[in-house]
Amino acid sequence: MSTTSKIVKGPDTVEASRTTSRPEIVDIVAEVIADVRQNGDTAVRRWSQKFDGWSPESFRLGPDRIASVVSSVPGTVLDDLRFVQRQVRGFAQAQRDSLTDFEVETLPGVFLGQRNIPISAAGAYVPGGRYPLTASAHMTVLTAKVAGVGRVAATTPPDRGAPPPVSIAAMHLAGADEIYVMGGVQAVAALALGTETISAVDMLAGPGNAYVAEAKRQLFGEVGIDLFAGPTEVLIVADETADPFVVATDLLSQAEHGPDSPAVLITTSEEVATRTIACVEELLPGLPTGEVAGRAWRDRGEVIVVPDLDAAYELADQYASEHVQILTAEPREALHRMRNYGALFLGDKTCVPYGDKVIGTNHVLPTLGAARYTGGLWVGKYLKTVTYQEIQDATSSAELGEVCGRASRIENFEGHARSGDVRSARYGSARLDWTDHTFGRA
Repeated sequence: MSTTSKIVKGPDTVEASRTTSRPEIVDIVAEVIADVRQNGDTAVRRWSQKFDGWSPESFRLGPDRIASVVSSVPGTVLDDLRFVQRQVRGFAQAQRDSLTDFEVETLPGVFLGQRNIPISAAGAYVPGGRYPLTASAHMTVLTAKVAGVGRVAATTPPDRGAPPPVSIAAMHLAGADEIYVMGGVQAVAALALGTETISAVDMLAGPGNAYVAEAKRQLFGEVGIDLFAGPTEVLIVADETADPFVVATDLLSQAEHGPDSPAVLITTSEEVATRTIACVEELLPGLPTGEVAGRAWRDRGEVIVVPDLDAAYELADQYASEHVQILTAEPREALHRMRNYGALFLGDKTCVPYGDKVIGTNHVLPTLGAARYTGGLWVGKYLKTVTYQEIQDATSSAELGEVCGRASRIENFEGHARSGDVRSARYGSARLDWTDHTFGRA
């Protein structure tokens, strides 16, 4: 096949695509976080003025201001927002319902249990700028509220010196308890660390640019995060039944996110590969975002021909892409053949933009190979799975105490051992004798 418009690369390129933050981004983010940590609101205002030209009297929108902004949004847009949020809420609720608390009796009178407790406060970042990702409000705010999070503070950058109406409407309809018009590192740092006017949250969620992603990385540990995220990715697995026009259209639908967005086709058909490349070149000139998508396609696009679907699925798993689309005669086979992906889109009636915008599954997904070890944002991310223990039976406590004593002394933890010894002596027939650091039965 021709390689004049595309370089066909093999699996040895997979690792090279997993990039990290540039040093200059790391340094700028660290400076902003340190300033917000020390100077609170003053620092947030300074950086907001510098980066966004935005320094309102209050970054938080009050109820009247929210109502005014929402009322400026066309009714059809509000109806669409409500429709999408019903889909997201329904899927998130199904996830929540699948997570059960339980208690089991493992020995006579020994009860062990598990509870799923929502975190107290979450911060939701809704990107703005070139692409105001309104759908991120559904994914972050709504999912947190379904999980049972009591306080969700949502923030989005200003749009040309004003609150962005559709994003504010989406955040409000999703159930945000606080809405801020702040962007970038200063917004993430303010939510994570707290300021004089903003209470700190327990977890940060939501996509963002390289600076936002790096800020979340640097703040992780002081605050929880949903996941580490990089540029949007798409990988399509196609056989000879795939329509090259559809393949090309779907590759460009994600390439338009940014010039660093990988768009990969793995196919068993050289004809599909060749015709897809031709279709991409035909579609780009008429695409309003063609300049961005074209750069992504030229710099990060790949078309790989493999001998069969076994090889295709194996290679796709090596990429561990954010979005994996299956355009084959039997797309559901991928459910059993693949394990590394952020989200799977099966068949030509499904596409990645459905997941991004309307279908109901969460679009905050792992990138840069992170799908090897994590899934995306879901209702469970806002829950702490915790355990509890209770022993009601004296005999069981005494027996466990003896084993605990022996197990602890193997590890030279005498204090641990004595805690078990006390129960064995109190509830069983053992005797305490610590004079020579031994403990035995009478």
